Amino acid sequence: MPTTRATTAADGIDVEYERHGDGQPVVLLHGGMAPREYWQPVVPHFDEHAAVVPQRQGFGTCLDDPEETGPDEVLEREVAYVRALVDDLDGGSDERPVLLGHSFGALTAIETARALSEDGEGDAIEAVVAYEPAILPEAFAEHADLADRMAARLDDGDREGAMKLYVEQVVLAGEVEDLDAWLAEWPVWPDCVDLVEEVIRMNYAVERYELPDRLDVDAPVLVLTGTEGPQFLRESARSVHDALPSSRFVEFDGVSHSGPSEAPERTAAEVRSFLRER
Repeated sequence: MPTTRATTAADGIDVEYERHGDGQPVVLLHGGMAPREYWQPVVPHFDEHAAVVPQRQGFGTCLDDPEETGPDEVLEREVAYVRALVDDLDGGSDERPVLLGHSFGALTAIETARALSEDGEGDAIEAVVAYEPAILPEAFAEHADLADRMAARLDDGDREGAMKLYVEQVVLAGEVEDLDAWLAEWPVWPDCVDLVEEVIRMNYAVERYELPDRLDVDAPVLVLTGTEGPQFLRESARSVHDALPSSRFVEFDGVSHSGPSEAPERTAAEVRSFLRER
């Protein structure tokens, strides 16, 4: 049976997470629009580990009011949250945690590892696994306007239309002919429409993020991507791999941006192999 823990970190950050099993913690950081249930297909495949699922709606989308935390501060706040979670895990396990992130959660995982390394605490985590981090290639970022177009639809009172733009371009990579039919079968629709303001803020944060030439991360990183995801995210995954001092790059044939939840067994197998061969 999973256990749930809630605590308040020294800096006042409230951390709540569900822990499944025993062993080395694997912290599962979902993407911005995904609910924590995104990881349900994945958790059983980490039965040799302690799968740790933060009890929040999504990374980059569940902070305080946009007037208090703007797009330029979102990622910093997410990193602070994950660091607080890692600190709490440190008191309950003899093994350092692994951060496994998807999309914006993957970007958060990488930036958490970078912040820890900059502060001389890089050994607080064992490794990072990042599936298609939410980073835009430089050429793509120059013309990125998804957040503006979503905001325009929202200003016109079309909340569903704003969210459909995100789903069509990011989740589905523009590959679905009948979007409404697909959405009718998608478990998180239409509940995810409630997050539209937060998703817009997250997209502004992504559009403003600049990938450095070198990511100074002490922990080894496994970068994952799929052949059926958006081309710009596949390109950014390769760029992240190239910017890291110690990383492995793996591409899953036939897998979309949904990644770990779509191919949980393959994801878990790659993670185990990566950790075993370090």
